[in-house]
Amino acid sequence: MKKFFLLFLALGAVAFADEGTSMIQAYSVVAAGVGLGLAALGGAIGMGHTAAATIAGTARNPGLGGKLMTTMFIALAMIEAQVIYTLVIALIALYANPFLG
Repeated sequence: MKKFFLLFLALGAVAFADEGTSMIQAYSVVAAGVGLGLAALGGAIGMGHTAAATIAGTARNPGLGGKLMTTMFIALAMIEAQVIYTLVIALIALYANPFLG
């Protein structure tokens, strides 16, 4: 699996390779895609665990359902904020790339 990933990175860079700056742009595109994928994966796992814990807590004590639901929505907003921060960093790397000097 690691070999395919490294091959993907190498071919992505070679496909866009024209000069020195386009190589940096190619790596920025690959990094933005991988970073967003990992952030979405982590966010989805975190949201799944949060929802499962809230459902389990409500099943154990139905009287606390409203309080648990409120806490869950706050936690989901914080998890989603981290994914949005990753999107902002990816957009900066793509459109206002600080490495192009």
